[in-house]
Amino acid sequence: MEDTDKASVTAATEEDVHAIGDTVDAMPDRAGRISFFGKKKTKDHEQGREVDVSDPCIRVVTPMFLYNMNFKKLGKCMIINNKNFDAKTGMNVRNGTDTDAGNLQKCFHSLGFNVSVYNDQTCRQMENILKRAAQENHSDHACFACILLSHGDEGLIYGTDGPMPIKTLTSLFRGDMCKSLVGKPKLFFIQACRGSKFDEGIQTDSGPTNNEETDANPQHKIPVEADFLYAYSTVPGYYSWRNPGRGSWFVQALVNALNEYGKEFEIMQILTRVNYMVAMDFESQSLDPQFSEKKQIPCVVSMLTKELYFKQK
Repeated sequence: MEDTDKASVTAATEEDVHAIGDTVDAMPDRAGRISFFGKKKTKDHEQGREVDVSDPCIRVVTPMFLYNMNFKKLGKCMIINNKNFDAKTGMNVRNGTDTDAGNLQKCFHSLGFNVSVYNDQTCRQMENILKRAAQENHSDHACFACILLSHGDEGLIYGTDGPMPIKTLTSLFRGDMCKSLVGKPKLFFIQACRGSKFDEGIQTDSGPTNNEETDANPQHKIPVEADFLYAYSTVPGYYSWRNPGRGSWFVQALVNALNEYGKEFEIMQILTRVNYMVAMDFESQSLDPQFSEKKQIPCVVSMLTKELYFKQK
């Protein structure tokens, strides 16, 4: 759903952003894995040797539990960037989303993805774009990524002409719909509101710390919903914040984490750092006191069956 600060945000331009402060992807009428094993040894399944995992800083990586990334291409990344909406939707312009899209395009390209950006798409256009992608042959690709930047509500994403179920788009890549991605990771990053609640935050006595072929066996069935990961900018029921100049909090943190750790850390390690950045480094500022000092926490829903590293040999 869309931006608070109502009229002031509607009138916002990319140039006056710093005077306006943060806003949310909501309708205007709603504006009012490091493992700890202890002293224990485990078998490396591939080499058959014992590995000392008593050090909690050691991450045990077992090849049989890694997604195979040794394909000709890493994969496609499709970015749908909706900024302007039909008047009938009641949605405000999403100032700052072009910054998000540009930063994401550079970031995912540097990881090795073939990135395409689609601006201001209707519901039908979004579905057609992803339907075509799902019907393509991904046999030479290791994975697939899709990024949705728009207004939203719980379970819904907005095209420029109105809302549609997110599931309509993601289900196109189920195992029974997109055979060439069976057993491969399918990643969806969704920057959009999931409701109209504010997270007021809570004071804590603890300060920040200083430490900061397919992959499937053809002889076995796997669930059609397997190997998906959904990284939402916020938890169900809550607003998702965006700064009209710097972009959304979630995308800022995601880009920073991927740029720093994308070719080194496993995806859940990266997204845990994204959660930390958004939770600790951001707090809303607004000319309207009722929209100030709010917080946000992203939400990761994983059906991945193996660990995912973007680096390719």
